[in-house]
Amino acid sequence: MSTPTDNPWPALRVADWEPTRDTLHMWTQIVGKIRLAHSPLVNHWWQVTFYVSPRGLTTSSIPYRNRLFDMEFDFVDHVLAIRTSDGGSGSVALASKSVAEFYDETFTALRQLGIDTRISATPNEVDPAIPFAQDHQHASYDAEAANLFWRQLIQAHRVINDFRSHYIGKVSPVHFFWGSFDMACTRFSGRPAPEHPGGAPNCADWVMVEGYSHELSSCGFWPGGGEEGAFYAYAYPEPEGFADYPSAPTPRSTARISGNSCSRTKRCGRPPSPTAT
Repeated sequence: MSTPTDNPWPALRVADWEPTRDTLHMWTQIVGKIRLAHSPLVNHWWQVTFYVSPRGLTTSSIPYRNRLFDMEFDFVDHVLAIRTSDGGSGSVALASKSVAEFYDETFTALRQLGIDTRISATPNEVDPAIPFAQDHQHASYDAEAANLFWRQLIQAHRVINDFRSHYIGKVSPVHFFWGSFDMACTRFSGRPAPEHPGGAPNCADWVMVEGYSHELSSCGFWPGGGEEGAFYAYAYPEPEGFADYPSAPTPRSTARISGNSCSRTKRCGRPPSPTAT
């Protein structure tokens, strides 16, 4: 692993943090589903995502009755911080604990702040999908690895946000999807797309139909699939020749993002100057 004093593009091999990554994936699904439960639908599910913050990953403001609250994975102090618009606050320690423990502690913290929440308590876009209250399998948390992951997201956000700024059409924020556990930014042509076939594990097909309702081109960063996390790009529907078009640097492998079963991802190797690339 890299250390905080290394270059701004820290290396984090999947093998060095896979148990932590998989546990954190389930924790983010719990918090993401809480946001989903209270946020009005925005096209392509943009209302459910997280955003990179100066401390980690945040939900941003979530409406609750006549109040607001937010939830933030703080990868500096390693807590899930919960804040309310009436001055309340709570937290859940990020440490080696099971998904079941995290689930119970998170909902206890919300109840103490007067927030009553009900969610679909089974993860999506993964197989097997162990109900959160029964998941004692995922129980790892390496604080250094989580911090490195967040620092990777900071740099990915920086360059993807710059790329986003050059497009004047409909374009998503640079945001983090907790279902597939990746950062994404998506441009749209404005034309309707063929109905998406669905097929993501433990996820209703209509969810993907909404997400891919219009022609799109997406790019982002995914912390899995190879030795390291990777930048990716895909299109739906996929234009002829898209998968074979050379990227810079030359792609060293291909992969698929979980849940995006019909779009091939183009992975790029680590270039000498990631920012310039």
